[in-house]
Amino acid sequence: MTWGKKGRGSDLKDGGSGTQSESSGNDEAKSVTGVLGDKLHILNEAIGHNPDVVFRSFLLEKGSRNAAIVYIDGLVDMAAIQEQVIKPLMQAEKVMADPESGLPLLDPLKEYFMKTVISLGHLKMETRLDACISEILSGNCVLLIDGANDMMVLNTSKPNGRSIDEPVTEAVIRGPHEGFVEILHQNIPLLRRRIKDPNLTIIPYKTGRRSQTNVAVIYIKDLCENQLVDEVRRRIEAMDIDDVLESGYIEQMIEDNYLSFFPQVQSTERPDRAASALLEGRVAILTDGSPKALIVPVTFQTFVTAPDDYYDRWLAGSLIRLLRYLAVFMALFLPSIYIAMISYNHGLIPTKLAISIASGREGVPFPSLIEALMMEMTIEILREAGIRLPKPIGQAVGIVGGLVIGQAAVQAGIVSPIMVIVVSLTAMCSFAIAQYEMGLTIRTLRFFSMMSAGIFGIYGIILFVIIITVHAVKLQSFGVPYTSPIGPYRLRGWKDLFVRLPLPFLKQHKQKEPRG
Repeated sequence: MTWGKKGRGSDLKDGGSGTQSESSGNDEAKSVTGVLGDKLHILNEAIGHNPDVVFRSFLLEKGSRNAAIVYIDGLVDMAAIQEQVIKPLMQAEKVMADPESGLPLLDPLKEYFMKTVISLGHLKMETRLDACISEILSGNCVLLIDGANDMMVLNTSKPNGRSIDEPVTEAVIRGPHEGFVEILHQNIPLLRRRIKDPNLTIIPYKTGRRSQTNVAVIYIKDLCENQLVDEVRRRIEAMDIDDVLESGYIEQMIEDNYLSFFPQVQSTERPDRAASALLEGRVAILTDGSPKALIVPVTFQTFVTAPDDYYDRWLAGSLIRLLRYLAVFMALFLPSIYIAMISYNHGLIPTKLAISIASGREGVPFPSLIEALMMEMTIEILREAGIRLPKPIGQAVGIVGGLVIGQAAVQAGIVSPIMVIVVSLTAMCSFAIAQYEMGLTIRTLRFFSMMSAGIFGIYGIILFVIIITVHAVKLQSFGVPYTSPIGPYRLRGWKDLFVRLPLPFLKQHKQKEPRG
């Protein structure tokens, strides 16, 4: 009998006897006979071929009954198993013996173990062997007792991961400097510390047929719409994928329009941003193995705001937000405007500036579109190289490479000085965008805008704006219009759109509707 053949599921669920066959599994699993031996044999066939799976047999209550534990070496806390499981079980006294067999009765025995002997903080009973296999692979320990149909799952997993540190991709000047980590059960308390509300609800899932990744859907029950929660749950339950190694897998599986350039799910490393979204009636999705929390639904305005906007006074936060909107515009259209004016619409350039640009472009062999594409692609390659290289080297390569290549290109007459200025300003503006996902979208759309300007000039830019606007207006994120509160128009949302009004004007609860 092999794992995956028809009939294996029923054997695992019923804890059946299984047929004895040759196996390369743990020898200790073979040495135990009876019902306990049958269960160990099934576990041995399923996962016993791995050298790190440990089958530990011993006698309960000073030799009165056989028992065994199964765990994976390296995923469990061996000190907890030794001191809180094996040692207390082997030294426990007999309770309520059966007059016929002389052995302790199972039901009082299990209750006695759970209340008196085993001192672990979390344990549960399980009747299905396939569920026990999943628990073992998740880093827990399973206790099997001879003659008992159900098994005891002991939480002995050892947290392996980095400590809570400042988020790398979302740095702030004022605000908490702690971010999510890769361990799910360490991320949930970061939200609970900020939201001490009994209505905070957590729904656990296991996604991925093979990876069995733990996922948590989190929302506040009396703030979040039931329809939104049902839709999030439906999309997660409908996922059909082998592995979920990062939250990006879930993001791509549950978004509304996978053909759109715009991100429809927000990701964040900051617990304060996730907590703020929950208090706005949105849903957060945490994934084990990923430091990124997913937030739905979202609007375009969500990706332009930053936590600093609410921690600083309203006037400073509003001015910085306006600068951020300007940065989005320049990162998207500055090279396109340069191309359109140089190639087609010369009359829009002031005379003195036109003379200066013409003198700088003297001897440049390429048209403005090719010139801009060359420089933009060079900047993108340098940016990607700086990310992939080790951190001390990557920063130096990005700065020195940009200066050297730009200066050499100007001296060689390949590009004009004004083109270097335009590309540099565009790159700086793209760094000012609050969310990396939206910055990546703007960088991608910039090339389409440049192509439109190179073909039709200013009219090409206008046509590109119309196409992007129509697409964004039609786009939705879990039923919420992407361009809200601009389209559809919603006056209440303008209090926190381009500028942020003082907090007394924002204190109204935003139930049944996300901010923006």
